[in-house]
Amino acid sequence: MNILDAIIEHKRIEILKRKRDRPLSDLSGFPHYARETNTVSLENGGNRPGIIAEFKRRSPSRGDIHPGANPVQVATGYSDAGAAAISILTDRNFFGGSFQDLSAVREALPGMPLLRKDFIIDPYQVHEASAYGADLILLIAAILDKSQVSDLAREARSLGLHVLFEVHTEEDLEKYDPGIRYVGVNNRDLKTFRVDTATSLQLITRMPEGVIPVSESGLGDREEMLELAKSGYRLFLMGEAFMKTEDPGRACREYLNTF
Repeated sequence: MNILDAIIEHKRIEILKRKRDRPLSDLSGFPHYARETNTVSLENGGNRPGIIAEFKRRSPSRGDIHPGANPVQVATGYSDAGAAAISILTDRNFFGGSFQDLSAVREALPGMPLLRKDFIIDPYQVHEASAYGADLILLIAAILDKSQVSDLAREARSLGLHVLFEVHTEEDLEKYDPGIRYVGVNNRDLKTFRVDTATSLQLITRMPEGVIPVSESGLGDREEMLELAKSGYRLFLMGEAFMKTEDPGRACREYLNTF
């Protein structure tokens, strides 16, 4: 069993437990549930590329990255640096994240677009994202079939949430739902964890018309990022390059100055 299969197997059990402990009717009573979402800063209209800066404490491929990091402190640093949005890992077992991280950042930065980054396979998780204050959710093509992508994207739209649709291959792109605005290319193969930014360069020419392309993972080389920006990428989802430093916000600012 590869790490992705292990994550999804654990996720199914985790979701069943959360559904039991907190029914959907309870989520609808949360203050941020079905709030008016905001992605204005992601629509950069031809200006310099933006960064979706990620908060994460660890990953299966790297182990601990910044285990003691404070989400509000880091997110505030990202916001001050000029990040277009902030990605918050909510998976606890494999990435050290939590809903408390997401909700704390939402309270601290009410106007900042927030992406709930997790392995979303069930509509219940979409409602969780809304309840805890997300503006966007991640849908990963590698763990969903085409009908699931459409169903989850429709569920997200019903709550006012936007979708970042993550692909790694041309076959993944065939699962695209026309209502999705943001399409991300993950440079890291989720089964082998091998990183190759050539994946982004290969798939930029296959992007559906009208979407905003996002390059994700394995980013850190400024020359590669400039090449990706010239090829058409308008947003970069980055986390490890920032979180492995003492001051992630300052690192984010330095990378933004690349463009």
